[in-house]
Amino acid sequence: MNPLRALTLAWGDLLRPRIMGVVALGVALTIVLFLALQAGAFWAIRLFAPQHLTLPWIGEIPIGGALSWGSLVLLPLMGFFLMAPVAAAFSGLFAERVAEAVEDTHYPQAKGLPVDFWDGLLESAALLGAVLLVSLLTLILTPFLGPLAGVLFYGGNGWLLGREFFQMAASRHLHPPQATALRRSLSGQVTALGVLIALLLTVPFLNILVPVLGAAAFTHLFHLTRSASRGPRG
Repeated sequence: MNPLRALTLAWGDLLRPRIMGVVALGVALTIVLFLALQAGAFWAIRLFAPQHLTLPWIGEIPIGGALSWGSLVLLPLMGFFLMAPVAAAFSGLFAERVAEAVEDTHYPQAKGLPVDFWDGLLESAALLGAVLLVSLLTLILTPFLGPLAGVLFYGGNGWLLGREFFQMAASRHLHPPQATALRRSLSGQVTALGVLIALLLTVPFLNILVPVLGAAAFTHLFHLTRSASRGPRG
């Protein structure tokens, strides 16, 4: 099955020196982003939350410090719901470099042309908004949807991530309308790989590798599904 094969090949690529550098950058940026989010939550609570709570017969109870330090428990929750938007935001930064490294190694006879950085960044920004909306809706609706919340999260984000990553990989070889037509003709495989990527986004520590892993996997999927492709060589 092409999606599984593409993901397996991408795992192997993570150990290659050229991609390891991108992995290190991705990990660093992801950690910085989540630390910034956590610090923002911490100080927002300290600045705006009430410092004391008045209870009948008890009087004032200091709660400001407890609330701000208690916000540290939000980090795992943010990691679960916000890794998909983070992956979407970073996809435009990583996809080009990763795709070039993968094609140099596996498909030297079928290398694509670089995609304009700003075009990729604009696509990533649009995807970021959509993925963030799905993630926030899932967070809000989880108490009401129960198990169906997982279907919304993984299905919605899988489709969106698959769309973006495959479009970027295909745009190195095809004009945008052709890339879109190919993506639609392969919608089942593209969505399947996108769901696998979305599943990995919710695995602690492993999820920080996903932006790079996704870019590599969808580059492989593009070549594996091309009729003229001879498949990976290395």
